[in-house]
Parts: sequence; C-alpha cells; structure tokens
Amino acid sequence: MSVQTINLHEVANPPPVPSLLPDTVLDLGVKLEYTDYLPMSERAALVKFQALANYIASAMIFLKSNPLCETELTQDDIKYRLLGHFGTCPGLTLVYSHLNRLIVNDGLKMIYVVGPGHGAPAILANLWIEDSIAPFISEYTRNKSGLSKLIRGFSWPGGFPSHINAEVPGSIHEGGELGYSLAVSYGAVMDKPDLIVCCIIGDGESESGPLAAAWNSHKYVDPAESGAVIPILHANGFKISERTIPGTNDDKELIALFSGYGYQVTIVEDLPVINDQMAAALDWAVSEIKKIQAAARSGTPIIKPRWPMIVLRTPKGFSGPKTLHGEPIEGSFHSHQVPLPEAKTDAVQFDLLKDWLASYHVEQLLTADGKPIEEIQALLPKEAHMRLGQVKETYNGYEPLVLPDWKPLAKTKGSQYSAMRAVGEYIDIAMVNNPKSVRLFSPDELVSNKLDAVFDHTTRDFQWDPETRNKGGRVTEILSEHCCQGWMQGYTLTGRVGIFPSYESFLGIIATMMVQYAKFMKMAKETSWRHAVGSLNYIETSTWTRQEHNGFSHQNPAFIGTVIKIKSAAARIYLPPDANCFLSTIQHCLRSKNYINLMVGSKAPTPVYLSPEEAEAHCVAGASVWKFASIDDGVDPDVVLVGIGVEVTFEVIAAASLLKKKCPSLKVRVVNVTDLMILQPDGEHPHALSDQGFASLFTEDKPVHFNYHGYPTELKGLLFGRPNLDRVTISGYDEEGTTTTPLSMMVLNHTDRWTVASHAIAGAAKTNKFVQLESHLMISELQHMRQKHQEYVYMHGRDPDGLFDTPEF
Repeated sequence: MSVQTINLHEVANPPPVPSLLPDTVLDLGVKLEYTDYLPMSERAALVKFQALANYIASAMIFLKSNPLCETELTQDDIKYRLLGHFGTCPGLTLVYSHLNRLIVNDGLKMIYVVGPGHGAPAILANLWIEDSIAPFISEYTRNKSGLSKLIRGFSWPGGFPSHINAEVPGSIHEGGELGYSLAVSYGAVMDKPDLIVCCIIGDGESESGPLAAAWNSHKYVDPAESGAVIPILHANGFKISERTIPGTNDDKELIALFSGYGYQVTIVEDLPVINDQMAAALDWAVSEIKKIQAAARSGTPIIKPRWPMIVLRTPKGFSGPKTLHGEPIEGSFHSHQVPLPEAKTDAVQFDLLKDWLASYHVEQLLTADGKPIEEIQALLPKEAHMRLGQVKETYNGYEPLVLPDWKPLAKTKGSQYSAMRAVGEYIDIAMVNNPKSVRLFSPDELVSNKLDAVFDHTTRDFQWDPETRNKGGRVTEILSEHCCQGWMQGYTLTGRVGIFPSYESFLGIIATMMVQYAKFMKMAKETSWRHAVGSLNYIETSTWTRQEHNGFSHQNPAFIGTVIKIKSAAARIYLPPDANCFLSTIQHCLRSKNYINLMVGSKAPTPVYLSPEEAEAHCVAGASVWKFASIDDGVDPDVVLVGIGVEVTFEVIAAASLLKKKCPSLKVRVVNVTDLMILQPDGEHPHALSDQGFASLFTEDKPVHFNYHGYPTELKGLLFGRPNLDRVTISGYDEEGTTTTPLSMMVLNHTDRWTVASHAIAGAAKTNKFVQLESHLMISELQHMRQKHQEYVYMHGRDPDGLFDTPEF
C-alpha cells in the first residue's frame, strides 16, 4: 500500500509522504551514538518507572474502585464518565523519567512545562511516584491510600481535572488553550542562569500561530545571564481526529525547519531502545547548553549559537491497546482521549481494558503498602527541592521590587507632559534598582509609545543583533504579542515582575491568553500552598483618541472589556488623567501581587492637572470632585460631568469651561474617575464605592453624564445595580473612526466638548428653570459649533489652533 493511499482507519502510525528536499539536509541533523548507552540496571529501572506511571495514568481515566486491580476487575469498578487523554501520556512519562535521571546525575535545577493540553494523568502519576503531591496536599500520600484517592478522584468532582492547572504541583503553565508552552518556558529562564526548563510541545499544539512564533524565543535569551530551554517536539502524529503537520513531515522537513529557526536537531524515535536514545539526546542537549553558557559567561560568547532541541517520534498512546474491531488504537487518533470509551458497557472493550491494565504488572512495581519499589525510587533526586514537583520557583519564588519614589519625577502642575514619557523615566529607575527581576516585554512599539526613556540605562536584549547582544538588556521586544505575553507569564510565575506596553488596539490579540492566565491565578489563590506572585502589568497607550492618523484599524479599546469580565479579585483597571496620576499608578501596580493591572493612558503631551500630593490622594480614592473645573467647588450642582480617560476628561473640562462662559446659571460638578472598578455596586469588587461614597461624588438624584474612554456598554454593565440610573447618560467609543484630526475623532464618537456640554444643558434643564428657558437655543448653538468644526477640518486638514490649550476657569 503506498503512503499516498493510506486509510487512517486501517493503518497505525502512517508514515509521512517523502519530501522533495535533498538528502543533504539530513546532514544538518545531529546523529548520536546510543547503542547500549545506559547501564542495564538503569534501563530496567526506567522501564519500570514508566510502566508504573502509565498504569496509574490509565487507571485514573477508568477506575473508580479496585484501583490496583487486587481483585478481579468488574465493570462496576469503571467510572460512569470516562474523562482524560491517554494518547500523550506515555511520551510525557518517558521524558519525565529521564529528567529525573538528568537531575540526579548533573545536579540540575529543572522545571517541566507540558504543552499538550490534557496530559494531567501522566504528570499526576509521576508526581505521586516522586512524592511531590503529598507535601502540598496531604491526603495524596505515597502509599496505597494516597494512590487510591488519586486514581478515584481524577476527573471526579472535587478531584484533579483532566488538564494540568494551578492545582498541580510544579506547574507554571495551563494547556487549556494551546500554543503558549514554549514562550512561557523561555520567560521562566530569563534572569535565572542556573535553571533549565524542559518544554514538551504537542504536535497538534505546534500548529498554532503563537507556538510558531515562540520558536524564535531563544534569540532573546542571553546565555550569560539566563538559563536555557530544551524544547521537545512530541511528534506522535495525531490530534483529536486528524493527523498533525509534524506527523506528516519527514525527517528532512523537520530538520530543515528547526535548523532555520536556529536549533540543532536530533530525532528520538527508535522505540525498541527508546530509553537509550532519549538518555543520549538529553545528555547531548545539556552538554550543548553548558558549552554555550560557558562561552558567554567567560566573555567570549558564541555568535548565533545553535541551541539543542529534540524531536520525539513515538506512537500515539503507545503501551495501550493495539486494535479494536480491526481498527488501530495505538498509533492512531483513537488513542487521543479515552482509548476504550465503552469499556463500562461493552464486553469486548472491557476485556481489552483488563488485558491493558494487566500488561503493566503493577503488582511488581509497588510494595505491599503501595509504595514504588526501591528500584524506581532510586531514580529520584534525594533532595525534595530538586524534584520536578517541588522546585521553589514554581510556587514560592516572588521577591518584591525595590521601587523608587515617584514624586521626584512628578511634573509641574499646570504644565503639559506626556504620561508615557514620565512612566518611561520611572521604569528606567526601577530597572536600575532591580537589574535581574523586572523586564519590559514589548511588541516593537517602545519608541512610538514614547517610553524610550527606559533606554537611558539599558538596551534591548536581542541576541542576534550585534547592537544589543550580550549587554544584559532589560527590554525584550518582538513583533509578536503572543510571545510577549507568554514570556511575561513565565517570568512572573517564577517570581519576577513584567511590564507589557502596547498599542491599545492590538492588546486584544492576547485577550484569551490573559483570560487563561487569570483562570490559572484564580485556582492558584484557592490552593493553600501557592504563594503570591507579582501582577501582570499592561500599559495600554497609542489609544483610539490619538490614533486619528493611523485610521480605523488602530482604534479599538476592547481590551478594557476583557479585563472587566475576569474575576473581580484580580481585575484592576486604571485610567490616570495626567502624568502625575500615572506615576502614582505605575508605582502601585509594580508593588501589587496577583492582579491583572491594566493602565490606560496617552502618549501625547496633555495637561498636568494635579500636584504630586493631589495626584496621590486622587489615586488612593479612585475618583474625586475636581473643584477647579466645577462651579462653586462642585457644591449643590445641577449636573455632574464625569471624565474617565485622558482625552475624554480633557473634553469634559473644556465643556465645563465653555458652559461657564455660555451658561453662567448652570452649576456644574466635574468628577474624574481614575480607578474604573470603583463604579461597580458595593460588594461586587474590592474597590467598589459604597452607596454613600457613590452619592458623595455623583449625588443621589442629579443628572450625570459620563464621558468614557471605552465602549459605553462596558460602563452600563459596571453601573448596573446602582440606584437612579435613569438620570445617567454615557458617551464613549462608538466604533466610529477614520483618518482624521484628534478633535474630529472625538466628534465622530460623540465624546467632544460640544456634545458633553449639550448633555449637561439637557440634564440640568429638568431642574433649573433658568437653564430650561435657554436650553434649546444653547444646545442649537453648541451643535452648530460642532458642525462648524467638522467643516473646518475637512477644509484645512487640521483642528483650529488653541483647542488643546489647557482650559482656564
């Protein structure tokens, strides 16, 4: 049968169609001698270790009772719902067992990051064998009782889920959404010179865009100051019901691909002697890493070093059942999830399950009291902290930053200054103070975003660029938001602090990554043993209000709504109105722990409204009445105007100034909100204002108009539950945009000063008879001014002079 006509339902492990690449490509691969590489006793111990782990993994998927098959197995012993993924488990265990060998032989500090999404049965089995669950969750003891609980409780209410998550010791990555394992691994080793992360990448996962970009991550790791990653592409050929791309690549294609990325590639695939080949491959990988690091640390770095990586070819679900009704299970997609899904009700599948479980001879691998036999335990590191499930960085590595006081950097009240320039100055000092524990991850926008003051004392860290390699740069800048997010996650979860600035419109690229991370952190906080980590810190700038030159594609504040939706315990959203408030906010965020901090601000010079002392008080409160822009200091107002965001707040102040001239009988109170989450009803967010506090700012019954930076529906959702909302109107980004002028952008989205003033007059007319008398005339005049502005813009291509001068009162 030719490979071109293979039916996937008829043949296990269908080979790839040969490529048209020349055979000389194979010379780029690394061929290792592995015949009799391991001592016989060590090989035998590895085989037993793997058999025990594979038994436990399969038992977790199937058994609710009789976990060690000590009596005749019956269908009553099988779980009602069979959940879990066996296909990836044997490969994960193969690698896990060999990492123990490396740790013992070379004294390495290692973390194991697992990309395949549902590999939890294998990892939990290995953690139990090395006794790394019980130190954190006491009931999972390394004996018969603890093993029984583990097997019964897997994918059972109250037990471990079918994928690796924050409840699993040793984990710093959750594979629910595929594609991020490799970037997370590289983030973890940055500034950790003695750490090696072994990252196993599923071949289905490797098809994702984020993973494809992450293969470039080694180019951003300085071997003089950072650790290393051993990537292992697990090419077992299948995903849920289809072949994978790596599974259809021949050796020449894989070697050519990864050689082009900058790796040395060795392929591990000789199944009869797989342990010898894997041992040789991992020893080679560590040796190559040490060569690269030693050269860099001696001051003679290798230029463009080719880091080692491994392609592991094993059959999907190997060691499991071979066939069912003439169709292959092992080596096909049928083993991806539950290989025998009807075992509880189908006699044929049940018999296959019994034979499968019996094939591991678990009775020979455990002592009478249910502990792994001494031969297996001898493979494990003696020191608990060296075991993969107990490396301190994976659960308790955080050290707070030494942060500078922001007030010496404060800007003069009444001046105009870019908040981003001020923040860049602050981050620069923070990096000097914390040379190995804070990094800035940026998608190639630092200079555009006016944050380039960070380069006063550091540089980028791009090892393939002669200008920035081997200089200890604190800025990792790549035009891949996915890599920036993954690096920041790995860096943060191993104890450090990351900052991610971005154009506002493109943070949405990593929205689901951020949500997945927030879920990981929610579960982490619900464990008793994971300690706090630094917050994720996003700086959202180049906002829609000043992207009028780039056009509609660059105008999108939707990431705010994504952060709003995550658990309130983690969500923090700040819209500081000026440079001093942003300085106060960035210091607070870099000190914080366990949050998702989103800071939204402008890169353009804007007014500095508040002194350092006023800014600090304002940020602590989250919102305040701005008396300088209000009538009678905001006492007993006819209407409340609220700005949330830099430019929209400027328009509120401009409207208040305009109203003071045009409608002196109208009493306006101006409020600025810098902490968005204070608006939620009392009790729904840790920062939420009490009803009394809400009324003190917005009154109990007067009309309120919000001029909001984001989508109006977001603000409506936050305010829902507050009393008397029929008095509230909201303007915000209305998905209108084009290439135009700054103030014209505000006009298009009805956040301009004339629209704000019109809302104020319409609201106040309900209770102020003097305003009511003139309301139609004044609103008509305001709308006429608005229209005239647009006509001017279309004629002259710019806003009239003076419209962005700081309003005077």
